[in-house]
Amino acid sequence: MTRPWPPWLEARAGGPNLPVTQRIAGTMFNEPYLETCCRSALHRLVLIGGAGRPAGLKDGPCLDRLAGMELARLRPDGRFEITGAGTRRHAQEILKAEPVG
Repeated sequence: MTRPWPPWLEARAGGPNLPVTQRIAGTMFNEPYLETCCRSALHRLVLIGGAGRPAGLKDGPCLDRLAGMELARLRPDGRFEITGAGTRRHAQEILKAEPVG
């Protein structure tokens, strides 16, 4: 049966494949979906580097979500920094790099 929508959209809508791992374009995905605003916040964490992003900015809710997903962490000085998992996710989703290993 041919559907007018991709399988991942059906799964996100609560279809029978949710929440199992899905195969999309030959790549396995089992990570939670990142909204565009959160992908942008993740990219800003990469760009700012060791200085970190302060809490309380407009992207604060996304930084909190990234921290909850262990892609970022809140430092004792109140600034967010990217984690190793965040760096890998950035390479995969934003840079579209092939996974290593």
